[in-house]
Amino acid sequence: MRLGLFIPQGWRLDLTGIDPSDQWTAMLDVARAADNGPFESIWVYDHFHTVPAPTDQATHEAWSLMAAFAASTSRVRLGQMCTCMGYRNPAYLAKVAATVDLISGGRAEMGIGGGWYEHEWRAYGYGFPTAGERLGMLDEGVQIMRQLWTTGTATLDGKHYQVDGAISRPLPLQEGGIPLWIAGAGERKTLRTAAKYAQYTNFSADPETWRHKSEVLAQHCREVGTDFDAIVRSANFNVVIGETEKDVQDKLAWVRSHYAPYVSAEQVEAEYRGFANSKLTGTPEQVVQALHEAHAQGVGYVILYFPEVAYDRSGLELFIKQVVPELAA
Repeated sequence: MRLGLFIPQGWRLDLTGIDPSDQWTAMLDVARAADNGPFESIWVYDHFHTVPAPTDQATHEAWSLMAAFAASTSRVRLGQMCTCMGYRNPAYLAKVAATVDLISGGRAEMGIGGGWYEHEWRAYGYGFPTAGERLGMLDEGVQIMRQLWTTGTATLDGKHYQVDGAISRPLPLQEGGIPLWIAGAGERKTLRTAAKYAQYTNFSADPETWRHKSEVLAQHCREVGTDFDAIVRSANFNVVIGETEKDVQDKLAWVRSHYAPYVSAEQVEAEYRGFANSKLTGTPEQVVQALHEAHAQGVGYVILYFPEVAYDRSGLELFIKQVVPELAA
C-alpha cells in the first residue's frame, strides 16, 4: 500500500498557538520527516479559510508551499488535495505546476477538483458557480493543462475558459506531463472526467461508497475507452494512534481541547467525532487491520492526516515504527 502524509498548514487549525514566524519551520520539520521516512508523498490542502469554520487563524497557500517544499525536500512527491480549478486560470496553474516540477526534479502531482467551500469562494470574489458549472470548469481546465504539459501550447474555445496559443515552456520534467489526481465522487461529471484524464482518483473509503463509486468509475472507463485498472484509487484518513487504548483516548481528548478556543461547541464535537470514528483511530494493531481491510477492497494509496503532528510527532513515529513494517510484510 502506498502512503502519503498531509503536512499541517493551518487549514484544519493545526498550527494554532505556533507563532507565525515559526510556522514554516513547523511545516518543514514534518515534511523533512516524511522525506526521510516511508512516505511516498506529502500533501497540502488548497484552501484560504480555516475549517470547520472561518477564523482569523493562519492558512498557508498551497502552491507557494509546493514551491517551497520542492526546494527543501529531495525524495517525496508533492501533492495538493486538492487544487480548486476555479481559484486560478488553468493556463496559469499549468505554468506554476510545471515550474514546481522543475524545481523538485520531477516530483509534482496535480490534485484537482471542482471546489466546494462557498464561504471562501465568495469572500475572495469568485462568486459561487453552480456545481455543474464548477465541474465544467474542471473538465475544460484539465484539457488546457494536458495540452500545455505535453505540447507546450494550448488552444481551447470553451464555455468556461478560452485560451488561444498559450505557451508554457519549459515542459514539466515528467514524461507525459504531471500526473493528474481527479478528486471527488460526483457520478455524472467528476468521475467521468477522472475516467478520461486521471492517473489517480480520491474518494471516500467507506466500503459501500467505495464499491459503488468504483463501479461508476469503471463504467465511465468502459464508455470512454480507458483502462480502469490503470487508475489508482486513493482515499484520505484521519489518524489518531496510541500504544494503548488509554493513549488513544488521551489524544482524542487533546483534539477536543485543541479545537475548543476557536470554534463553537457543536463544531468541536463534530470534529471530535470525525477523529474518534476514523477507521485509523486506535492502537497499532487496530490501525494495521483497518489498512489491510482497505487494501483488500481496492484502496491502493492512502493519504494520512495526524492532527497533532505540528506539536507532537509521537503518533507519526509510532505509525512508522509499528504499522509500516506490518504493511510491508
